[in-house]
Amino acid sequence: MIVLVRFGPSGNSESFYKEGHKSSAEMPAWLSGMGLDAYEYQCNRGVNIGKELAEKIGQEAQKYNIFLSIHAPYYINMASPEEEKRIKSKGYIIDCMRLAKWMGAKRIVVHTGSYSKVDKKWALEISAKLFDEVLKEADSLGLTDIVLCPEVLGKNNQIGSLEEIIEICKTNERLFPTIDFGHIHARGQGSLNTVEDFERIINMLENSLGTEKVRELHCHFSRIEFTKGGEKKHWNIDDTQFGPEFEHLAEVILKKNMNPVIICESRANMAEDALKLKKIYNKVAEGMQNEKSACN
Repeated sequence: MIVLVRFGPSGNSESFYKEGHKSSAEMPAWLSGMGLDAYEYQCNRGVNIGKELAEKIGQEAQKYNIFLSIHAPYYINMASPEEEKRIKSKGYIIDCMRLAKWMGAKRIVVHTGSYSKVDKKWALEISAKLFDEVLKEADSLGLTDIVLCPEVLGKNNQIGSLEEIIEICKTNERLFPTIDFGHIHARGQGSLNTVEDFERIINMLENSLGTEKVRELHCHFSRIEFTKGGEKKHWNIDDTQFGPEFEHLAEVILKKNMNPVIICESRANMAEDALKLKKIYNKVAEGMQNEKSACN
């Protein structure tokens, strides 16, 4: 089996602009020049991009073999107690799926929302129902080849524990999880500290969603600071006072022959840190191969 792990940033690094670049259409060539092959386009504050630019980004991504995904707006709340906000949330996701079609992206990362004002059970049920409604509407619009990826979130008042995201994804075959290991670490008050901790997460996903669905997992990774309420702030790979450690995840990926997309969400220099993650992965792979050769 050929194992292909893709690495890339969430959004555009500060250095991209400092070098004189102005358009995200230049990102695929820039990333390829660095040795990266994935890019998560950010619509965190809304879908504010036209069809022409979206298609140009897609053409450049195809030219440079860059895997594209899109992050939907942060203000989506599938479990809002207000029906109007739930309807708007569905619309925001459809807007992202339409953008994905123009761009050639196949995955939309979605923050499901918050249950700070509603019952948790109701929040999960209504969120799954709304995701199903979105996918049915997407079918009617010819957007059947795009999957939605509800994200594991880092704050305790958000719909986004690992268990909750698994439950939502079990309701529809076109829902795939986005596993943010920093968020899991923060939500668990520093719970990811060993290879076994990471392997436990992957095993749980495989047992619940199936090996095929997990093999090409969509992942977010960065170091993270947390409080009792969960996530506080994302940090950079060199900020070693914060966890988790990517070496542990890299070993699990190699052990299980996974082909994930690893999106780095470090602050400001996410592309540079994505490259650092790739180098860590390659170093772990080399070490495991040498160890295997020594045993034979």
